[in-house]
Amino acid sequence: FSTLAILLIFYRSQVSGQNPPLPGFYLSNHFPSRRFDQLYANLWGPTHQRIENNGITIWLDRNSGCGFKSEKPFRSGYFGASIKLQPGYTAGVITAFYLSNNEAHPGYHDEIDIEFLGTTFGKPYTLQTNVYVRGSGDGRIIGREMKFHLWFDPTQDFHHYAILWTPNQILFLVDDVPVRRYLKRSDATFPQRPMWVYGSIWDASSWATEDGKYKVDYSYQPFVGKFNEFKIWGCTAYSAASCRPISGGLTRQQQVAMQWVTSHSMVYDYCRDNRRDHSLTPEC
Repeated sequence: FSTLAILLIFYRSQVSGQNPPLPGFYLSNHFPSRRFDQLYANLWGPTHQRIENNGITIWLDRNSGCGFKSEKPFRSGYFGASIKLQPGYTAGVITAFYLSNNEAHPGYHDEIDIEFLGTTFGKPYTLQTNVYVRGSGDGRIIGREMKFHLWFDPTQDFHHYAILWTPNQILFLVDDVPVRRYLKRSDATFPQRPMWVYGSIWDASSWATEDGKYKVDYSYQPFVGKFNEFKIWGCTAYSAASCRPISGGLTRQQQVAMQWVTSHSMVYDYCRDNRRDHSLTPEC
């Protein structure tokens, strides 16, 4: 293909609605990539990881999964990684990149999740975003799930997924396109305590794929997740009070791109779920 032909194909895909409008502002470009071992260490499943090319490959088999954790906790910041997922049958498998303080506050923790829910042959991965605020796991689990089907195949190449956590909002971004914005409405509905950054792959057969209908089938093992291009930039729990959080304002172009994702890619919104008790999620 000539350069012109490639540009025309790209343009038509944008116009036809197969991809979101360009966000115009590329937040990830403002932060340098770091090696895995500069930011993270293994948390569990050390025999199920391989550090290579500044990134890490982790896998799940019938013996174990794997997880890693940032060296420092943060109270705000930009947290990103480029991730490539396993193709084929991956039902019951969760590949995750998230913030949490569960180890510091067991049963009463905060969490901000990007989770890839595995799937069966011929069906797309589901990208699940979630926010927990003080108390998930104590019998009153209040998730704030929003789910998406991506506009590309996440098994074919690396794509950059990120969480921007500021004192006033949480942004979830895919290749710099904002897919979800969670605003602080009150102290009670917004995570404010320091959190660590995690990545993991694990067996969630009980719920991950079509509410647990399809389980992990270990005849397809190992299930692999690849991570690289790690970006962390923010105020740690140990930073001086003068450390200024990253601004999270959206341009008009970013808002248009996010509206496209909401209209074309979102497949579940907890606020629109009539089965939920929305007295527990007053922001709805």
